Amino acid sequence: MADFDYDLFVIGGGSGGVRASRWAAMTGAKVGLCEEYRYGGTCVIRGCVPKKLMVFAAGFSEAVEDATGFGWKLTGSDFDWPFFIEKKDREIDRLEGVYQANMEKLGVELFRARGVLKDPHTVELSSGQTVTAKHILVATGGAPFMPDVPGAEHAISSNEVFHLERQPKRMLIVGGGYIACEFAGIMNGLGTEVTQFYRGAQILRGFDDEVRGHIAEEMRKKGIALHVGRDLVRIDKTDDGLEVTCTDGSRTTFDCVLYATGRRPATKGLGLEEIGVRLTRNGAIAVDDYSQTSVPSVYAVGDVTDRVNLTPVAIHEGMAFVETVFKANPTPVDHALIPTAVFTQPEIGTIGLTQEAARDRYDIEVYRSTFRPMFHAFAGRDQRMLMKLIVDKASRRVLGVHIVGPAAGEMIQMVGIAVKMGATKEDFDRTMPVHPTAAEELVTMRTAVGGQA
Repeated sequence: MADFDYDLFVIGGGSGGVRASRWAAMTGAKVGLCEEYRYGGTCVIRGCVPKKLMVFAAGFSEAVEDATGFGWKLTGSDFDWPFFIEKKDREIDRLEGVYQANMEKLGVELFRARGVLKDPHTVELSSGQTVTAKHILVATGGAPFMPDVPGAEHAISSNEVFHLERQPKRMLIVGGGYIACEFAGIMNGLGTEVTQFYRGAQILRGFDDEVRGHIAEEMRKKGIALHVGRDLVRIDKTDDGLEVTCTDGSRTTFDCVLYATGRRPATKGLGLEEIGVRLTRNGAIAVDDYSQTSVPSVYAVGDVTDRVNLTPVAIHEGMAFVETVFKANPTPVDHALIPTAVFTQPEIGTIGLTQEAARDRYDIEVYRSTFRPMFHAFAGRDQRMLMKLIVDKASRRVLGVHIVGPAAGEMIQMVGIAVKMGATKEDFDRTMPVHPTAAEELVTMRTAVGGQA
């Protein structure tokens, strides 16, 4: 057998790559990892973590308003953007240090360099060094997609929004996915005048239609100028800012234009196709149920495979890879029934089938409740919560749960356990409600409102 420098060499230090390298090292394997940017990847450095910190910060504007409805005598204050950004950066630095220390403790050899595959067992680093490995794991994640629009160089992506030196007063967000909608809520909550364009008929494609409509209505109530069926055709830099020309011919000026039009697998220039690794039509690495590519020694996990692009999924794929390759325990990743949160304002928690998808496959019942939570009703805020259960009439199994409102993400994690276990509507009904909470609505809905409409 040929001698290699490493048992495993990982390209990419995000959530999936870091977890795989650590778990492989714990088996006694010799592991190396290269990362061209920062350890922690998209989630820690410019995704989930800093975004959630911004969600927290944005929520205080409404909290101050709501406090007056509960009797507090408060005076308004402005948001200190530079203070927040500097403190956020310190926290990200701390977390990156934790990631690095945890890998080094286990003996993972780290390289601050870009890696390119030269053959099925060889990686060439941008530092000029070449390493060999019995197994190579590609975990390079994804990158923002920027459309080819005249003047697009004046816009930013979701990578750069975390590093703006000044808070924009007028901001255009282009896109209708969860990243665009989350940042619309964040920036609006922080006091920026937000406009959002989406070329489709409704935001959040792929989510339950009623959830999509509910969120759009709540976003507009909060002051976000959300325009569907609209796109921009060019951006021109002027003395007053960035002049945007829309598809309808209108022109508006903003201080900042954020393109949040999706992310693409980061496979360009990695040497994958040159060594025989098959890519899908959108550039993702094609893998089997065990994350193995068409080249037996090369594996891939996380967003670069474009299966389910979520941090916990990448982590599980990394652990399953180690079980399969280093523990002789073939372990596929179960990508079904994954609970998901979208940190719009209000936030979304969802698991399972949408009403539209369920009715194409089953004879269903839908249980729905819309209401003003006690907190908002007392504070005088016009914000409504939505909860839906999608039920298969024949088996009574709960096929999908959709929640829009405060703490929806926290609720869906617990609900996800029941749905994953195959809970029926009667299992929900038998569960005693916790009163007074918004979550009790999930177990007190008794009358179906239809399903096939």
